[in-house]
Amino acid sequence: MPNFLILKLKGPMQAWGTHTYEDFRPSNLFPTRSGLLGLLAACLGIERKDHVGLDELAQSIELTVKVDQGGVKLPDYHTIMEARRANRKPKEGETVQTRREYLFDASFYLAIGIRPSSTISLDAIAGAVQQPVYTPSLGRRSCPLSDPLFVSKQEAETGKEALELLFGSTGVVYAEEKPMDGKQCLMLRDVPMHGTTRLFGTRMVYIHAKKKEVRDVSQPS
Repeated sequence: MPNFLILKLKGPMQAWGTHTYEDFRPSNLFPTRSGLLGLLAACLGIERKDHVGLDELAQSIELTVKVDQGGVKLPDYHTIMEARRANRKPKEGETVQTRREYLFDASFYLAIGIRPSSTISLDAIAGAVQQPVYTPSLGRRSCPLSDPLFVSKQEAETGKEALELLFGSTGVVYAEEKPMDGKQCLMLRDVPMHGTTRLFGTRMVYIHAKKKEVRDVSQPS
């Protein structure tokens, strides 16, 4: 049975960037693949310009995210010179107002699975998150962790099952593994394509949501 590495992503602020220009930098409501790859690359000591190493990491792992506590999005106001806007190119000498979104008071659990063609072992990643080469952050450098990353390893058939065994089946799970029952899905543009420019490909994320049962207290137990 496969083994999964379980991590906890918790901090006062998180920022999981989506498609953006410099005048508006939104955050997703749950961790993106590009952001999680950046976090793991920092732990492993893979340099930003090491495109081969980054591609090997990306091709080696599958990610499943479970919402532990949903957060609140708030913007941070900045001004910046000669920034790109969504509707036009930067102008020389122009000061642009920009807003950067952050996700406050959120926490997530992450299950990392290893693909058969992986060149990086689960043990290597587990060791790196416990003794990181570079300081990991939750999407942006200004977003430190408040809890240790490493939780445990868990045997299971899928990342979703590994998270359910540890934390229960209620709540929302975002999985890369295609389910058998045709769950709701999202197409996200958060797959980094490493090269001379910042480009991103798309992926499908499958949503599993189960609400907690609320007992009618007016009825005898």
